[in-house]
This record gives sequence, structure tokens and C-alpha cells, in this order.
Amino acid sequence: MTKRIAVIPGDGIGPEVIAAGMRVLERVNSQRKLGLEFTHFGWNADEYLRTGISMPPGAMDDIRNNYDAVYLGAFGDPRVPDMKHASDILLGMRFQLDLYVNYRPVKLLNKALCPLKDKGVKDIDMVIFRENTEGAYVGMGGFFKKGTPEEIAIQEDVSTRRGVERIIRYAFDFAKTTGRKSVCMADKNNVMRYGGDLWLRTFEEIAREYPEIEHFHLFVDALTMQMVRAPEMFSVVVTNNMFGDIVTDLGAALQGGLGMAASGNINPGKVSLFEPIHGSAPKYTGKDVSNPVGAILTAAMMLDYLGFAAEGEAIEHAVVAAIDAREATRDIGGSLGTKATGEAILRRLEM
Repeated sequence: MTKRIAVIPGDGIGPEVIAAGMRVLERVNSQRKLGLEFTHFGWNADEYLRTGISMPPGAMDDIRNNYDAVYLGAFGDPRVPDMKHASDILLGMRFQLDLYVNYRPVKLLNKALCPLKDKGVKDIDMVIFRENTEGAYVGMGGFFKKGTPEEIAIQEDVSTRRGVERIIRYAFDFAKTTGRKSVCMADKNNVMRYGGDLWLRTFEEIAREYPEIEHFHLFVDALTMQMVRAPEMFSVVVTNNMFGDIVTDLGAALQGGLGMAASGNINPGKVSLFEPIHGSAPKYTGKDVSNPVGAILTAAMMLDYLGFAAEGEAIEHAVVAAIDAREATRDIGGSLGTKATGEAILRRLEM
């Protein structure tokens, strides 16, 4: 059965790293006859500056109705200081496609990449689930007396029972189906009394449905400390939108930096979006120095979501082999450029 993938390379280094990921995807698709069809969309800062349009009318409905996944690069360009096109495209998809699961694996692939003393690949293998459609990112709030000495800014943090329950349940279901033994929920309910109370009550209620899985709660500041001190204590972590945004970048540092980190924005069973998390990094655009591993691992994650787990695993093995041989970019111990790193991974891709 054909799977249709929308490819949106985006801004900055996005086109370079997505090109490396596409070479891997096309190789796997050809050799394994997966039936993947790719459609490329040129939505980016250049197009926005030329036309004033982030996405054409009807584009979101087209993605929702006609595609199985979106493979996305990065958005951000200094020529668009308010990030209007990025907000319209990326946040637009997250909210309008109801991509409520932000899935961020934190997996160390080579001990040399870890900044922590005496920690290795067995110690850093956790999955962080960030609620992706609520919290402080919904844009509720406003200004009073803006631009005056008496200015007031209010930013609302929104949590609903439905939103909290479904992300916590997803975390427990993931732990159960993948054989992981524990779920940690992180919040700050000692100061965020209302939203935190909802999160903690819901967590405890759902945990009772999964007696075989250990569950525990930490304040988010304690979570960050323990991720550095004892990362091996974590298997699955679930948290809200803002805290998840922060702790997943810490997780990326534990696995070798932002260039190593993959992510999925998921609405289970529906069209979902997959993106490396390093951002557009405009100063590195066109210099062939950016690490494509995050984009390639994101492609592997997307294949797994689409039902091609073996192919996704084969890609990860090829990435590990290239890193072990130091055939990679400088940030992870190699001396190659973006394109050559992608080619080194391709050479190790055994189908």
C-alpha cells in the first residue's frame, strides 16, 4: 500500500540535512520496495518574502487528507524577524493536525559523544514525551499599557483534562508495548498549583491502570539534575509543553548535541510530522558543515511510524557504524562535511 510523504526542507541548513535524509529514504524505498511516494513543497522564507504567503490556501487540508507523514527540515530566517512563516507552517501543523505527542528519543549511540563522565550507551536510553498542543504555547494572553513604564504582560498556561490524559496515557502505552519498566512525570506543581494539580492527579489515576509499570513524579528542576547525575534511572518521561521543550534539549546534549536529535510530532494513526530539532542555523547555510545524523534518524523514526520498523532499525545501525568509524561531521568527532557524512551512512546501509 502506497504511503505518501510530504517533504518540506525549509530554511537555512534544512535543505542540506533533508537532502541527506532523502538519499537514505530513497535507497531504502528502492531496495525494499516500500511503495513510498515523496512530494516536495517549497514553503520557506524565500517563498514567504516573495509572495507574502506562508502556505497556499487549502494546503493544510491537502496534507491532512492526502499524506501519511511530513518530513520537515527547519524554519527560521533573519529576514523574517517575527518568524511569521515558521509559526504558520510548523505551529500551524502542530495545532491544526492535532499533533499532540512530541516524541523525543534520547539514545546515546557512541560513548565518546557523551559529555558525562563514566556514562555510556547503556546509561542513556530514554524517551521523552512532551505534550505538544497546550501549555504556554497556545498564545493566550496579552499586553496592557504596552510600551509604557506601567506595561503588563500576561501569558496563560493552558492544560485540559483531555490533553493531559491523552499524553500521559500515550506514555504508559508506549512503555507497555516496548517493554520499558517505568514512567516519570515531571512538573512544577509546588508553584503552578492548578495546572500541576491536574497533571499529578491525572498521572496517578492513569498509573493505576498499568500496575506492571513503575511510576514516579519529579519536579522538573529535579529531573534536570538527575538527567545529568544519573540518566540511567529514566526510561520514559512525560511532561508539559514548556518543560518538555527545555528538557529535551538537555537530552540532546547527553546524546552528542542537537545535531544528533530526532523528533516526531504525532497524532496516532493519522498524518504526523517528523523533524530534526537543531533549527535552521542560518550562519552555517551552504557551508557543508552541518550534522545530518538528526535528519537521518528522523527519517528512520518516520519509517517506524509508517510500519517499516526493520528498515528504520537498519538506518540506525548504519548511523552507528559511520560514527564508530569517525566518518562523520566535526561536532561528533569526524572530519567530513554534511554530504560526505550522508554518503558514509549510505555505504553502510545493508538492505
